[in-house]
Amino acid sequence: MTRYRALLAYDGTAYQGFQRQAEGTPSIQGAVEGAITAVTGQTATVIGAGRTDTGVHATGQVIAFDVEWQHDPAVLLKALNARLPDDIALQELAPHEGFHPRFDAVLRVYKYTLLVTQQRQPLLRSHSWWVRSALNGEAMQSAASLLVGEHDFAAFGKPARGGSAIRRVETSTWTMEALSPDGRPEQWIYTIAANGFLQHMVRRIVGALVSVGRGKWTVEQFRAAFERAHLLEASALAPPQGLVLAHVIYPDRGVQDTEEAGETPAGGRVHG
Repeated sequence: MTRYRALLAYDGTAYQGFQRQAEGTPSIQGAVEGAITAVTGQTATVIGAGRTDTGVHATGQVIAFDVEWQHDPAVLLKALNARLPDDIALQELAPHEGFHPRFDAVLRVYKYTLLVTQQRQPLLRSHSWWVRSALNGEAMQSAASLLVGEHDFAAFGKPARGGSAIRRVETSTWTMEALSPDGRPEQWIYTIAANGFLQHMVRRIVGALVSVGRGKWTVEQFRAAFERAHLLEASALAPPQGLVLAHVIYPDRGVQDTEEAGETPAGGRVHG
């Protein structure tokens, strides 16, 4: 039996998250395990670096699974992709004995996309949060910078039972790109890299930062809510479709490292 390590990309729109669900409920893990069985005739459990939630996407999910395979890994990669649906695809695959996608990670990086425009953009609706009003990017960045370092993030998510809400954020940054020559629509991208994420942590952070950008909160009000460490209401959650697990960093900088950035082992569920 050989352990394989792979880089996985997917559009999460049609799936109830990464984790395998009850029979008949589509999930990323279930789809990949089904492809492995179809190709190898073996039952394998797919382990992921992060259990992304319903509607969340990935360009840099890292997985591992164990199978017996007598041919070149490139043949296995091609065969699995031929069995996977069009919205899920392995990007790289290689043997890696003893590898664990979650526990071996040192950083995970999530990206969240906002689209600021007066009119709906149908082609972008499944991959961004549509925001009509202009945003104060300077205020959003000022608030985002407060998250860098080791803090109690209980305002933005619940730890596992008996666990800690302390996390270390390495990067918390907004960038803006105009998608047309006249400057509209604007695409705002939030990047956060941390050594662990609480359930819905990224989506709560984005929701709060957008409140700052809209002028509903001041930076000081954001700081106060953060330092109070009381879980924000579910209504503060940014919608899932703007969120992407961009990549995962490991000490060996292996198959998953297609660009700079990252996050550490979350030690539990890893969502945004």
